[in-house]
Amino acid sequence: MDLNWMAWTWPTAIFFLIIATTLVVMTVLAIKFPEREKVGILKIHTTRGDRLFITLLGSAFIHLGWLLMSDIQLWGALVVSAVYAFIVFRWV
Repeated sequence: MDLNWMAWTWPTAIFFLIIATTLVVMTVLAIKFPEREKVGILKIHTTRGDRLFITLLGSAFIHLGWLLMSDIQLWGALVVSAVYAFIVFRWV
């Protein structure tokens, strides 16, 4: 299989490994501990998978905004995204 069409750097590989690992962990959690819908501050019913999706989507926008507004390394965006993920999983 020819994979030269994409720049497979270590950061890219680590990113995809983390996403894959997260999906596996979420699947195991869903099997071991069945999900219950929760109503948070958005007043919508969400499951762990819904909150993961909201977190990933929001984190992408946080990183894009960081790239647009700042010349600083992305570590700051990572910290903001981690805080955002905690808030989403806790209160949404």
